[in-house]
Amino acid sequence: MIVTIAIGLGLGLIGLGIIGMLISGIQSLIKGKQDVKKIVTMLVPFAVFAVAYGVFGDVTQAGVATMIFMIAAMILLVFLTGLRGTFNL
Repeated sequence: MIVTIAIGLGLGLIGLGIIGMLISGIQSLIKGKQDVKKIVTMLVPFAVFAVAYGVFGDVTQAGVATMIFMIAAMILLVFLTGLRGTFNL
């Protein structure tokens, strides 16, 4: 029973931390300290996860699909950045 309480408290603290980060981010965005492009960039994995969850209907499969998509996107963008640097575009 004590383990269940400890896990619940730990998850509660993680949830409070996430809520605090969201509130701080919204305040920074309202005050103009953050660029909207940076915020949108941080939301891409959540959007990919939402689409994958809509397609698969399972959290586990959606998480794996999101991970694979994000890794593939990273490899593609690193490749394109290297090409741009090589050919001075």
